[in-house]
Amino acid sequence: MNTIAIYSSKGGVGKTAAAVNLSYACARRGKKTLLCDMDPQGAAGYYYRVRPKSKFNRKKFLKGKLHSFIRETDYPYLDLLPTHFSFRNLDLALDREGSEELKRIFSSLADDYDYLILDCPPNMTLLSENLIMAADQVVTPVIPSTLSILALAQLVKFFDKIKADRKKLHGFFSMVEGRKNMHRDTIKRFAKKKIFFRTMVPYLADVEKMGITRQPVAATRPGSPSAEAYDRLWMEIWKRSSRK
Repeated sequence: MNTIAIYSSKGGVGKTAAAVNLSYACARRGKKTLLCDMDPQGAAGYYYRVRPKSKFNRKKFLKGKLHSFIRETDYPYLDLLPTHFSFRNLDLALDREGSEELKRIFSSLADDYDYLILDCPPNMTLLSENLIMAADQVVTPVIPSTLSILALAQLVKFFDKIKADRKKLHGFFSMVEGRKNMHRDTIKRFAKKKIFFRTMVPYLADVEKMGITRQPVAATRPGSPSAEAYDRLWMEIWKRSSRK
């Protein structure tokens, strides 16, 4: 099982939209996929119309017996482990060796899934550190703007500080507006850096409307620029994961 963390310390960059659409793209290719919502805000579960079972919480998660709490989505090969509000305190239950505990928890799913996709909370905490260390790949959305590039630079420093392997960190430009000079200039300056995937996700209403349709873009607008962008992005991620 390959574990892919969708992470950004900066909110509002299209992180959960990426996790939802990439998990859908993965499942469409016949890969058994589990989207694990680690963000206590629960947006991934909302998009997929999935709620946690009443007895699920932080303590149940840490015990590692997750199968009874995993929910099916409306799509073949795609399941979801919803978050719980108590996940906001997961940091209190983990230490700096927590990545091994997370690996143990996730390893119980290895026989059932090809890909585990983690929608991580948008912060830089001990939980973030452990999720990064436990993942095989960390994919971060970057708006082509000064502050988002700064957040990426801080993330690289964070990797170095916690001694995480930089090679598993990849970025992609998200919410791209080609009419904006800043976006064009930022992409021109940084797009060829090795850390970036080639695919860029445009800023279009299709993605914003996910909050209304509560479905991945490709389920409602197959063939749209946004759907095709997420599909291409998944293929880039898949190619990286298949090199393992």
